Amino acid sequence: MKRIFLFAVLIVVLALAPSYLTPALLNAAIQMLIAVLFATAFNVLAGQGGMLSFGHAAYFAIGTFATIHAMNAVDGMGLLPTPLLPLLGALAGCLLGIVAGWFSTQRSGVYFSMITLALAELLHALAPHLKGVFGGEGGVSAMRMPAWGFDFGTSTEVYYLTLIWALIAIALLFYFTRTPLGRLCNGLRENTNRLRFLGYNVHRLRVMVFTISATFAGLAGGLQAMHNEAANYVLFDMTLSTQAVLFSYIGGIGSFFGPALGAAVMSFFGYAVSDLTRSWLLYQGIIFVLVMMFLPAGLFSILQWWQRSSVRHNIAVLVGALITWTLGIIAGAAGVVLIVELLGRILSPDYHTTPDAAWPAIQLFGQEWLPGSVMTWVWPVLLVVIGVMITATMTRKWQAMNEE
Repeated sequence: MKRIFLFAVLIVVLALAPSYLTPALLNAAIQMLIAVLFATAFNVLAGQGGMLSFGHAAYFAIGTFATIHAMNAVDGMGLLPTPLLPLLGALAGCLLGIVAGWFSTQRSGVYFSMITLALAELLHALAPHLKGVFGGEGGVSAMRMPAWGFDFGTSTEVYYLTLIWALIAIALLFYFTRTPLGRLCNGLRENTNRLRFLGYNVHRLRVMVFTISATFAGLAGGLQAMHNEAANYVLFDMTLSTQAVLFSYIGGIGSFFGPALGAAVMSFFGYAVSDLTRSWLLYQGIIFVLVMMFLPAGLFSILQWWQRSSVRHNIAVLVGALITWTLGIIAGAAGVVLIVELLGRILSPDYHTTPDAAWPAIQLFGQEWLPGSVMTWVWPVLLVVIGVMITATMTRKWQAMNEE
């Protein structure tokens, strides 16, 4: 009951978002919803079915191009009413998923991952040469046409269209995990030999799960087409597939909603940080490494920790522990950011030094930092040490409290 209430509150907040978001933040919110759907579709294959795909961008991209061409059909009026066009992206993802899934699911483990990567890279290599389909360097563009009393000319209407489709798709995927076939996904992940012993056709099950995941990835691509009104073969690039893997594992691939949380958090992180520093991809990589080392179940495990711990500890204790951990993380992160940004400025081609002169001061965070001064490097290292000490001390205290 509590979960239903929380989901209802979340839906209300998302529905009211355009009222208090700026146009730039609203566009970022649309991108976050698309990333959430894409990560959730990927999680059905990787998290539920135990099949790690390194080429899931192919189904997202094919859904995007299918929707763009559908928007341009019938003299630009669209093959379907504008709100239904993402369904054609889902259909394209489904068809490609059936073909690619039949080949790739012949093998499992790392061999499966390499086959999915090879198929995606094959499409990435072919796309620039198929200019009639993918538009070459310039890509393909289209326009959203009015339908059902809406002109879809504003970001607000596109946001609500994306939100409705994302909620419907995530609800369907959640329902799928509760069906007998969805339960068999866990068997594919845990013990395929036992499924074979019970008489199931494992290859057929894998193809079905792969196709469902590719279908909803294509739907996410269709929403991307509705948002950008353009598509380029760069969508087939490895970068998008990498993001799906990183976001899902950061959020927590062992739970249904973990990848959605990871995609939302990291999409917003990219939006907020990419304009502030050129090293934002490095920070994303550092976050991934730290999460895998110290929080392998992902960010969603924090919510699960709260739910489990609330049975044995009162809210004040949990809030105090969470605040202490947060302060430690902030202190350590501040030190890391300071070191990275200082090194980034020093190693930049724009930073000019001469052999006999002192290194020029660096303007950073409203202060001047002298690279040749010992204190310039003592402060960030001290912050990292303090952050590690706070986090480690609180972790030991928490373990002692639970043992008592």
